[in-house]
Amino acid sequence: MTHKPLEGIRVVDLCVVWAGPFATMLLGDLGAEVIKPENPFVFQPMTRGAMARPPQILLERSIAWSGGLPRNEVGPRPWNYNPTFVSLYRNKKSFTVDLRRPEGKEILRRLVAVSDVVYENNAVGTLEKLGITESWLREANPRVILVRVPAYGLTGPYHNARALGVHLEAVMGHTLLRGYDDADPSANTAIYSGDYMAGAQGALAVMAALWYRERTGEGQTIEIAQAENAAAMFTHAIMDYSLNRNVQSAIGNRDVHGRYPCGVYPARSPGDATTMDDHWIAIHVENDEQWQRLVEAMGSPDWARDERFATNDGRAAHYREIDEGIAAWTRERDDYELMHLLQGFGIAATPVLEASRMFGDPHLRARNFFRKQTVRDAGTHEYVGPLWQFEKTPVEFYQPPVCFGEHNEYVYRELLKLSDEEYEALKAGGHIAEEYDPSVP
Repeated sequence: MTHKPLEGIRVVDLCVVWAGPFATMLLGDLGAEVIKPENPFVFQPMTRGAMARPPQILLERSIAWSGGLPRNEVGPRPWNYNPTFVSLYRNKKSFTVDLRRPEGKEILRRLVAVSDVVYENNAVGTLEKLGITESWLREANPRVILVRVPAYGLTGPYHNARALGVHLEAVMGHTLLRGYDDADPSANTAIYSGDYMAGAQGALAVMAALWYRERTGEGQTIEIAQAENAAAMFTHAIMDYSLNRNVQSAIGNRDVHGRYPCGVYPARSPGDATTMDDHWIAIHVENDEQWQRLVEAMGSPDWARDERFATNDGRAAHYREIDEGIAAWTRERDDYELMHLLQGFGIAATPVLEASRMFGDPHLRARNFFRKQTVRDAGTHEYVGPLWQFEKTPVEFYQPPVCFGEHNEYVYRELLKLSDEEYEALKAGGHIAEEYDPSVP
């Protein structure tokens, strides 16, 4: 039998929201056993949803990707199938314990003692308030790899600042760079790319640390400040200022290197531009030869054969006029038809897909990107699958999005080998549960 890439590695997931859970999901996809302790008395917002038991009116007024639920109903256990949760909690195990109490903290100590990695991205000071410090973890397991992923680092003037992805974007300056040149930052929609970059970097850091430990026998502590890590998104702007003292600003969908035309253009849509059904295509011309190919692909219209547009400098000076001409052509055509046509002419072009259209994308289907999974109380649906396909080692769905407390028996009885008396005492104390305590809203 072929082993999974990270088979035999155990990760304690003390993560919240996206940046941490995405990293541990990647490790789980690669075969690591990821175990998430969850507190039945404390609901961590934006991890299993906004609220444990949201009222129906909140569901009706929430954005679908963050607050939508199956059949548009709250259901008996909404924390098990909130969309932001199910997208990040496959290939993991969940058990419940109240870490605020001594007996709960002792359970965590015993789990850390038989694990390889502890991963967390809480606000700075959260774990310390619980007495879960680096030294405490090392006493439990000297070889443990501790990964900490705070928003702005564990030290420095911003270290105590609480942040979600949208705050990171603003503090880093990405909100000023990402937008249209004729609108201010308030017109931007929120994005959370920093979370995913931190997750990918964190998963890589874990694997590097495991490799180092295999050679030396030593664990280590890794700190990844999300803001510093995500700054790689706009290295060009940082370097331009550092070297030239140029302060870049928003340029819409144009090429940062000044190659024209480059943009996102309307395509034929089943609805109209006021709905989520409007379709768009991204087109990028990189040199004069490609511009001539685009002109040919468009049927050589009179406006496009204007000598003013023959060179990149000329196109740069008149890019708005060119964009209007291209948009008039693309607006009457299907985005996928345009993609195939333009790629056939050697021009970079691809549809811009809103999430629901991913499920019909032939390339993603050909790569087996979606997998059917059944979640308790939510039914069977397709989910985005692992990001990789390896030739010799499996990368699969080993565990559907994990239900709250689903692996209590495994963790307490099989892994930690608690006696019946210990198990029943923890259960009587409310540590062991499959639902949040009624006091949790």
